[in-house]
Order: sequence, then structure tokens, then C-alpha cells
Amino acid sequence: MPLFKLQVSCTKEVIKMSRVYFHIDLNAFFANAEILLDPSLQGKPIAVSGFSRRSVISTCSYEARKYGVASAMSTQEALKLCPELIILNHHMHYYQQLSKQFIDIVLSYTTEIEQASIDECYADVTQVISKYQYPLDLAKEIQLKIKNEVGIPCSIGIGPNMFLAKMASDMKKPMGITVLRLREVEAKLWPLDISQMRGIGQKTVPYLYDLGIKTIKDLALYEREEDLKELFGKNYEVIINRAYGRDDRTIEKEQDSKSIGTSETFLEDLMEDDILRGYIRTQCRRISKELYDEKKVAHTISLRIRYHDFKNIDRSITLKTPIWKSEEICFHALNLFDENWEEEPIRLLGVTVSNIQNISDVQVQQSIFEQGSEDELNSILKLLNQQIGSQELMKASDLTKGDKS
Repeated sequence: MPLFKLQVSCTKEVIKMSRVYFHIDLNAFFANAEILLDPSLQGKPIAVSGFSRRSVISTCSYEARKYGVASAMSTQEALKLCPELIILNHHMHYYQQLSKQFIDIVLSYTTEIEQASIDECYADVTQVISKYQYPLDLAKEIQLKIKNEVGIPCSIGIGPNMFLAKMASDMKKPMGITVLRLREVEAKLWPLDISQMRGIGQKTVPYLYDLGIKTIKDLALYEREEDLKELFGKNYEVIINRAYGRDDRTIEKEQDSKSIGTSETFLEDLMEDDILRGYIRTQCRRISKELYDEKKVAHTISLRIRYHDFKNIDRSITLKTPIWKSEEICFHALNLFDENWEEEPIRLLGVTVSNIQNISDVQVQQSIFEQGSEDELNSILKLLNQQIGSQELMKASDLTKGDKS
């Protein structure tokens, strides 16, 4: 008898969708990786974490979850819930090896994948799935291949977009395969507690409860729009669309491009907003100095957030006007942070700029300066003149000084 029972929550009908996305999630990845290293841990309540007072649980076995132990919980709280809990330290190099095997298996089916974290990825299987009589056959084949070759069980969510695929993969664990269609949103998605909705941070949940929003349906049908706009800010439309099962994102592949960046890995996971924002400001100053020293400007600012469970969030913004000053980089980096932090403990923060040009190659137009202060204009002109070795570039207003005709 197989160790993990296959659970399938859909019929063997052909899924008719414009796109077909899989979200593939390795179940209790770190805990199951530790069991591979030490099979005697099988069936025991275990958790992977650090050993200091401030350490939090990265992941835990399903046996531990029966006691209420969960990721992001402090180790002290977890031990109170489950005194028999076995705390294990990370073996990150080993996890990375297993993760590479996992991603390589998915890549053998489609190159259209986006790795969301060390233990999960999205895959656009629209093209490859046509080779199978039933879409579920592909999901089962990938699932069993990962289990047999990597040794880790996984759940697969299938949907017409990335959000529904992600929500579907959470519905059956371990070794679940779940389809979530747009026409099933009201029946399958709306009854879920709002805390289970991807993109809703745990600190936001109590505010939603206070508004009477207990389920995803409550959020979708909530009538006081101004309340939600105040709570979600710029993310309002994205979150409401997702509550209706709509998501227009597409797969973002890793890109190898010239970039300048820096990151900070913390000794302990952090959740303090002012400390995290301080790290971002420091990183932006370093990047700005490197751009200045290399006489470069950048069009794209990217932020990476790595959570306590090693899930990565990568977000970026591309500007028409190139920038290099620290306050400009910081403004956009902090906006990305505010829009995307899920209010979970953070292990790593990183800021990167890309789409880089030599400042001498940038055409000097009014649009570069129209939002800048007098000091900013003078600084940029000074840098441009240093690059070309002259004092030929100046503000238009300076050309008329002394011209009395």
C-alpha cells in the first residue's frame, strides 16, 4: 500500500479553459525532507526551526499540525501545544538539492514555469496537456514522478489562472489533485474563511472580521467600497478580482539581465515594520552609490521578500524615466514593500535595479527633470557633464540669464 493515499476532488472530464495552470506544492517540505534523512522520524510530530527564543516554525509534519502547531508560530508556543514536538534545525543545502530535482521534473514537461519558492511553482501546461486524453492524467503523472524520484509528496491545483490554481492546491493535502474552475468559484471558493485567501495577510484578517467579512463570499459582495479601499490601498482591485476568481497574471520566468542589487539575510525572522523599512532604505543608498560610481541609471526597481518558510515574493516596477538617486529608488522600493508584504515573518529582504544604461546614453529631455527639485536637477546635470567631459549641458532657464533682448 502506498504511504500517501491519492486524493482527487474532480471528475475525469476534459477541462475546457483558455489557459491551464498547475500550482505544484511540495507537502510539509522541510519536515518530509528531514524524514528522508532520518526515516525513524516517520509518524512523529516534528518541526523545522531554529533554537533561539525568537525562532519560529518554518514547517511541521502533519502529526504536529494535529496539535495546532503551524508555520510562523514561535517554537515556545509550539512546544506548549505539543510537548512531544521534535525540533530540528534546517539542512538548507539538502533542501535546495531536492528543490532542484523537483523543478527539473516540472521543466521536463514544460518550460513555462515560475518558481514561487523553494517548494512550490506555477506551470502553464496549456500546450502539453493537449497530448493527454484527460488533464488529470498529466497531474497524476507529475505528482507520482515527484514522489518516486524526489521522495516528497505534493499537491497540485489546476485552474484557468494562477490564483485559482494556488487556491486549489491548498484544498487537498497531502497528495491531492484539485480542479477549481471559474464556474465553481461560488460553490468552492466563496465558502472559505477569509484567512485562507491567498494575498490576505494575517494582520489584515482581524480588520476584515471587524467589518463582518468572515468568508471570501463576504469580501466579494461587500458593499462599502471605501472601507476596503482604505484597508487594501492600491491592492484593492487585485484582491476583489481574486475574490471573484479573476487573475490576469502570466508566468514570469527568471531573467538574466545586467543588474545591481543587495540583500540582507536576518539571523532571526523579522516582523517589525520600521526595522524592515530601515533595511530597505540602507540597501537603496548602497545601490545609489554604486550607480553613481559607475555613472549608470536604471529603469527597473525590484524587491525580493523571503519569508520564514523560504517562500519568495519578487515584485518590480519599470519606469519610463531612469533614476539613480537613493530617495527615488527608495520611494519605489518601499511602495513595492507596502503593496506586497503579507505581514508574515521575513527571513531576507533584497532590492535590485536593472534595465541599466550608461548615463551618457540617456537622452536628456525635460521629462527627466520635470518632477525633480533644483538640487536634483543640478546633481543630474553635474553627473552628465562629468561623463562627457564638458559643461555643455545646462537648464533651459540658465540659457536666458543675462539675455535682456
